[in-house]
Amino acid sequence: MTLSASGETPTHIHPPKIEIFDVAGMTNTDPKGFVRRVDEYRIEPFGLYMARRVVDHPRVSYFESWLLPEFGLRVSDWWWRPGQELDQDFYLDVVGIDIDGEKWTTTDLYLDLVVRTGRAVEVVDSDELLAAVKHGLLDETAAERALEIAYRAVAGIARCDYDVTAWMAEHQVHLTWRRR
Repeated sequence: MTLSASGETPTHIHPPKIEIFDVAGMTNTDPKGFVRRVDEYRIEPFGLYMARRVVDHPRVSYFESWLLPEFGLRVSDWWWRPGQELDQDFYLDVVGIDIDGEKWTTTDLYLDLVVRTGRAVEVVDSDELLAAVKHGLLDETAAERALEIAYRAVAGIARCDYDVTAWMAEHQVHLTWRRR
């Protein structure tokens, strides 16, 4: 992350992204406020599953996610458009999760993990986390929680040969997916 010559924050610095998952309404409100129709919600004792189409995105056509409150994670599998694939199997967002009846809300805590099953786990967006703290968009307690969640996830995934599914199974959490 770099600052402009004037010392102002760059344009990619942003407040924590908020997303709403309305199970009863079968909608997902993205961080920009767009309300998207959801194909499937499923509540399990360990979390919430969501599957939905992605409209008008140049690279992604479908999206599946699990919100896992105990872990402070959102585990996602993106379906890529042909020729647009990225070298990743799962994308994990470090998030705060609030549940109010059938509405689940996530607050993005900036850090993300990119998992390549059997090969690697990479933490990304550390620069965004540091900039958010520096500019008062995230307090130090939340930043520390984000780091602890990320460290725990990296250690668990690495211990399980870089396999998110195996790591979750260690905790009796069995994530199911439409295409896997």
